[in-house]
Amino acid sequence: MKHPHTTVEAGAERALAHCEALARVSSLEGAIERVHLSPEHKVANALAAAWMSEAGLETWQDAAGNQCGRMEGSEPDLPALVLGSHLDTVTDAGRFDGMLGVMLAIEVADRIRRSGRQLPFALEVIGFTDEEGTRFGNALFGSRAFAGRWDEAWWDLEDRKGVSLRAAARVFGLEPELILDAARSPHELVGYLEAHIEQGPHLLDAERALAAVSSIAGARRFALTVTGNAGHAGGTPYARRRDALVGASEIIVEIERIAKATHTIATVGRVRAFPGGVNVVPGLARFSLDLRAEYDADRDAAWDQIDAFAQEVCARRGLGWKADQFYRADAVVCDPALRAAVEAGIRATGDAEPTVLWSRAGHDGMAVQAVTGFAMLFLRCGNDGISHHPDETVTTADVAAALDAFEAAVLAVADGYQR
Repeated sequence: MKHPHTTVEAGAERALAHCEALARVSSLEGAIERVHLSPEHKVANALAAAWMSEAGLETWQDAAGNQCGRMEGSEPDLPALVLGSHLDTVTDAGRFDGMLGVMLAIEVADRIRRSGRQLPFALEVIGFTDEEGTRFGNALFGSRAFAGRWDEAWWDLEDRKGVSLRAAARVFGLEPELILDAARSPHELVGYLEAHIEQGPHLLDAERALAAVSSIAGARRFALTVTGNAGHAGGTPYARRRDALVGASEIIVEIERIAKATHTIATVGRVRAFPGGVNVVPGLARFSLDLRAEYDADRDAAWDQIDAFAQEVCARRGLGWKADQFYRADAVVCDPALRAAVEAGIRATGDAEPTVLWSRAGHDGMAVQAVTGFAMLFLRCGNDGISHHPDETVTTADVAAALDAFEAAVLAVADGYQR
């Protein structure tokens, strides 16, 4: 363990303190929520910009609302190696998902500046917006704009209050007509590296602090509807019932069985029954499905089984079945050279055989890979690996190790870089 007042420990403690400061920027009393194009988003960007400036970066907010900073390399206008993560959160979030990656990126830039080393490329730090998709139901808006993969249809998406993405952007101070200004070109970039908490228990169970990521799971999300007939709970005999919720429940139980059998990950996170009276047979049931797998073929095969089973249940029970896919992100593989740099960074901390994991959660790299290669560094979560929850935890020692490894990964990219 390094002395608590060494530069590394000081950097780790500063990164954690900045995460605590961001945790206080919330739309909820007593909980964390910071969504895209909100007043809290604006405050978070301002804080991140100030910390980037302190680290010697020139800062700006791009046309998508991402917060950016840049440190030139050995000469001006070189392509950039980008470090970052996201600054938005889910509802009732933890303190480290996304934010810690941005803070570690700032600390790496600060350490390299202080060392006086001239890199053969520029170094940029980015705090992406709307990785989570909490407000408008989609995800990766900031990183998709960065990668030049913006869909004009997204401007018409609405939040729960009926505010469109276009209207929210204007209130925030962005000009929707200029969204393509956020897009980067491949020749401008060396690659993208992200440090992130694992969001799972694998490192915790293995008693390892860090891992290199091999790939990010492919995900599909569905809004599912079962339609029956509403009726009086007392007056409708079972033989005449077309209970939408019972049919949906049978499907939900089978979803879990299929996921376990196919080694995929399926989550029903929301269920609603209508009309919702305690003495009324539900005539309509709506529920969500988040389906993930390491490989797209496995994910898609699991969906085919789920869909076939649901159709059979609904036919047998006299119910209607409808499946609307509202999100799809295919699995992506980390760039081999950048992943090797991350593994070299982990070895620089004294871990001779770096752990390699595939990410069950989605990340901005899924979008960024459309314009440049990416790789990821995972660090251990405490509390059984819990994330997207107030009990999300990390240790200062693990953050210090991640900071060492992240810096060493950047230097490994520099050592192998050929323009």
